Amino acid sequence: MHFQDQECVREMKSLMWIYVLVGNIIRGIGETPIMPLGISYIEDFAKSENSPLYIGILETGKVFGPIIGLLLGSFCARIYVDTGSVNIDDLTITPTDTRWVGAWWIGFLICAGVNILASIPFFFFPKTLPKEGLEDIVDETKNDKEEQQKEKAKEEQQGITKDFLPFMKSLSCNPIYMLLILTSVLQINAFINMFTFLPKYLEQQYGKSTAEVVLLIGIYNLPPICIGYLLIGFIMKKFKITVKKAAYMAFCLSLFEYLLSFFHFMITCDNFPVAGLTTSYEGIQNPLHGENKVLADCNTRCSCVTNTWDPVCGDNGLAYMSACLAGCEKSVGTGTHMVFQNCSCIRSSGNSSAVLGLCKKGPECDNKLQYFLIMSVFLCFIYSITAIPGYMVLLRCIKSEEKSLGIGLHAFCTRVFAGIPAPIYFGALIDRTCLHWGALKCGEPGACRMYDINSFRRIYLVLPAALRGSSYLPAFFILILMRKFQFPGEIDSSEIELAEMKLTVKKSECTDVHRSPKLENDGELKTKL
Repeated sequence: MHFQDQECVREMKSLMWIYVLVGNIIRGIGETPIMPLGISYIEDFAKSENSPLYIGILETGKVFGPIIGLLLGSFCARIYVDTGSVNIDDLTITPTDTRWVGAWWIGFLICAGVNILASIPFFFFPKTLPKEGLEDIVDETKNDKEEQQKEKAKEEQQGITKDFLPFMKSLSCNPIYMLLILTSVLQINAFINMFTFLPKYLEQQYGKSTAEVVLLIGIYNLPPICIGYLLIGFIMKKFKITVKKAAYMAFCLSLFEYLLSFFHFMITCDNFPVAGLTTSYEGIQNPLHGENKVLADCNTRCSCVTNTWDPVCGDNGLAYMSACLAGCEKSVGTGTHMVFQNCSCIRSSGNSSAVLGLCKKGPECDNKLQYFLIMSVFLCFIYSITAIPGYMVLLRCIKSEEKSLGIGLHAFCTRVFAGIPAPIYFGALIDRTCLHWGALKCGEPGACRMYDINSFRRIYLVLPAALRGSSYLPAFFILILMRKFQFPGEIDSSEIELAEMKLTVKKSECTDVHRSPKLENDGELKTKL
């Protein structure tokens, strides 16, 4: 017994999780700069009307990756975690069981190899690119521009620390930018909560396995997002829709999608019928979160352990926490095909038998799952249409020299105030709806085996709805402030670029003669000319 206690302590104090933590930190360090700097790279070297399409393609790539990842995750979830070291035929649980753990480590190995291969092309990116539409600048000014760019690059490198605080002050005094950060934090809090716990919600609400749920999410939720990103980028480019008009359109569509999402409250299923937990042994629903009567007259002589979770489904349509609590006397078969017979608690006209696992929820619940998924297709599509215009407002409301810092600060705020805390507080709230906790070998509490789906649903749907609803207040103020704001690209971009080209030529001619160091802006230059 003393040796077993030592083994328990050693198992509980395992530090293997540190390897996963360090690996995720290194991965985050490597991937985080790609988005802020990549988007700034596109915005700096693309025409204003082409930028939404390019960013839409980039965002589509961000979603296309998770589609493949979810399909891979669905495949890995069907494989037992210890495959190769245990005999699969001896397992008494299936992928639909809450105790099933898939081979999650296979996905990490595959993704690590793909990440290494995908990182190679980044080493060959040029430091600078010619701005789209300015390739026909006269040859006389080409060398001057190259020298100016080199000098500007040197000044930027020398002034990184010097300009950091002024740039931060400028961004903090930009009301549209600060309201956009607040809106993004609230929206991403809601989105991360819903997406992170969507698999668990579908498992508990509709009785599906993890592998099935992950596959359904990959098929129904992510492709509409890809289509929406590409479509809105193409529309903004084709019809030359200004950022201001797109923002008004996105606000109205987003509000419509938000109101439409309340239909999810109507597409619900009941709890799994489990004797002694959600229903009585007579099949009458019990009051939840109260003192449940796990033992009954039919199983008191069996001396059953009441905290075990090895559910069986009786032929009366009622599930029991274990075969012992069902009053079963003998079993036939092995592995997942095991059948328990002569069960005293199962009052049916048949042989009073039970099979491993919870009872299925039935065809009515399967139909409601289809309604839920179809609704999700429309909601994800509308949500993606509104995302690109909102991001374009973020890019255009800040100065060009502040763009990289502004995008990086926006990403930092969304990760610190949404990406990190959201799953923690949301998971803690969901844990409060647990009806039965599993137990580890040493008696420590394990994972939750069953939730009160009604309480789970209220937290899962109401809290994100409240967060998203509150985000529309700063978004409304953004629309008001945008009326007085002149965004780049609202005037024909070709006219702007032609004016910039002529101004560059005149400036080079003028500075050759006069070399005035006091000419620092266009107004002074026009006055001098």
